[in-house]
Amino acid sequence: MNNRKEHDLLGDETLPDTAWYGIQTLRALRNFNTSGVPIHQFQDLINTLTMVKQASAEANHELGLLSSKKTNAIRQACIRIREGELHNQFVVDLIQGGAGVSTNMNANEVIANLALSIMGHEKGEYQYLHPNNDVNKSQTNNDAYATAARLSIVLSTQTLTHALSSIKSSFEKKAEEFARTPLVKGTHLQDTATKMLGSEFADFAASLKEEIVNIQSACTQLCATNLNSTSQYQTNSVHPDYTKSTIKHLTHISALPITSDKESSDNHSDMEAFVKTSAIQRKLAIKLAKICNAICILSNDPRTNFNEINLPITQAGSSLVPGVVSPVIPEAVSQTAFQVIGHDVTVCMAAEAGSQQLNAMEPVIIYNILNSMKMLSSAIYMLNHRCIRGITANSPPIQLNIPDSRMLAALMPDLSYGTHPLNHLSSAAANTSPMKTAV
Repeated sequence: MNNRKEHDLLGDETLPDTAWYGIQTLRALRNFNTSGVPIHQFQDLINTLTMVKQASAEANHELGLLSSKKTNAIRQACIRIREGELHNQFVVDLIQGGAGVSTNMNANEVIANLALSIMGHEKGEYQYLHPNNDVNKSQTNNDAYATAARLSIVLSTQTLTHALSSIKSSFEKKAEEFARTPLVKGTHLQDTATKMLGSEFADFAASLKEEIVNIQSACTQLCATNLNSTSQYQTNSVHPDYTKSTIKHLTHISALPITSDKESSDNHSDMEAFVKTSAIQRKLAIKLAKICNAICILSNDPRTNFNEINLPITQAGSSLVPGVVSPVIPEAVSQTAFQVIGHDVTVCMAAEAGSQQLNAMEPVIIYNILNSMKMLSSAIYMLNHRCIRGITANSPPIQLNIPDSRMLAALMPDLSYGTHPLNHLSSAAANTSPMKTAV
């Protein structure tokens, strides 16, 4: 295997010639082995990193700061990566020190070496096109990485909102299907009055529709970027039109409504947009867990003769007892929800840890939000396709005890609260005869 040498301020290092990344990525690989989750597990983040780099190159060229030859090579390299090339070269662990510098440099080096290849040069021949001086021109990690991270979350929400819209439609269809099927309402796990089973599913649909709106609102804030932050940190002046030009090109490349957030420092310190997004994920997780809990109770309620609804049978529920079937899909979704709630706790703690004008904990914030997005999307898809769509109403058991509940409701004005109404029905319960007969 052929090797090549690269140099940085710490000295020389040898890299295998098969590596499209460079020396700074190599050092990050040695330094950070925390989550075991490299960048390439999140394709949206790779894509948005290349969008930001391409937009910056286009802006620098437009302002006369980057040659046509270099700009064309960077543009082609970014497009090819978004088409799927070299994703396995984005190798740095998502949780890292340095506020995301290593992720930014991993992108710079892979793009630079692919651009060099397009120009007819060898990897590492940075005298022709440099990762820092050219690919990262007019940027700092604080704007390039932060912007790419924000936009990767926006792209990830598209999968989540699609999953939510799909399961909402499934709930709405079940609401229509069960519109005439009676159901005993319950509070404190006790029977109260009656309603229609369809209304329960309609409530689920309405609850999730609200979360779709919340996610879309968060995306608007995430699309407000801080690409102007470079000028706050670099001693050499940045072209005054750089931000405007970059946002114009980034909007075109990403097809997202990018705006400049000049007044806010949330990308650096308090992470407001990220905290809000994580809170929305937590809220959605709580709703999903609540829905799953309700579904499990509906499928096995002892007061109304069991099984008001039937869940699809997906697998055996016991390795010991034959014939046992458990609500494994809702259980798995609830566990996913619990994990997402834990992710939100981490995001809140990391946001609080921001100091002065920078939050060095941003990588763990991005890691947890992207993980939550991925887990929620997968869980909702699983719940919809493996459970909700196959639910049926177990109408005879529901009908059996509906008259009893209505009878209790009708008699309540005449029954004293000093005597539990079921005391009047003890003999009926002992003989398992219908409640209305005992009355």
